[in-house]
Amino acid sequence: MPEPSHLSATRATYDIVAADYAALVPGLSAETAVDRAVLAAFAELVHEAGGGPVADLGCGPGRLTAHLHSLGVSAFGVDLSPQMVAVALLTYPLLRFEEGSITALDIGDGALAGALAWYSIIHTPPEQMPTVLAEFHRVLAPGGHLLVGFQVGDGLRHLSNAYGHDVSCDAYLLSPDRMADLMGAAGLVVSARLVREARGREKTPQAALLARKPTEP
Repeated sequence: MPEPSHLSATRATYDIVAADYAALVPGLSAETAVDRAVLAAFAELVHEAGGGPVADLGCGPGRLTAHLHSLGVSAFGVDLSPQMVAVALLTYPLLRFEEGSITALDIGDGALAGALAWYSIIHTPPEQMPTVLAEFHRVLAPGGHLLVGFQVGDGLRHLSNAYGHDVSCDAYLLSPDRMADLMGAAGLVVSARLVREARGREKTPQAALLARKPTEP
């Protein structure tokens, strides 16, 4: 079966920008104090639930994988772009990174204590979102936690230039209420929502949703 076009476009885009993205967005330079607090809360929830492996899904150059590791989380990264994975492995050689798609993860059922999807769902067409969230539910252990970050709005933006390169892919703006409904339909319980105003070069509000997989069906 041919690969969906949005996956091919996303992979090609991030392969092109990988090195410059890593250089221009080091560490947590793109995150606000509020963003950092949400990431810290996610790490603490994973610890409180007993710990275990956490996947940074759509990890890019590995900056948030490394941040979670610094918070004591047993984190590894997965990314669609082989060039992003190469940059991550070069930058953080002691951490684990692998290629993979959030639409079909090479992770066993119930294997994860936590999953982070920090702006990695934004290239997923709305009709494909239930498939992605079902995959997140599948790989989480009962009681496992999920943190999803995204831009708030409706519709899509076509990206033709990013980090100084000509690219071609779509990014979708998402409603927190709609995302919460979709997560609930996938069997995930939303425990907290954050919506903050745009900062710096951001053009829209930003959202983060924390959810967990119930311990009982």
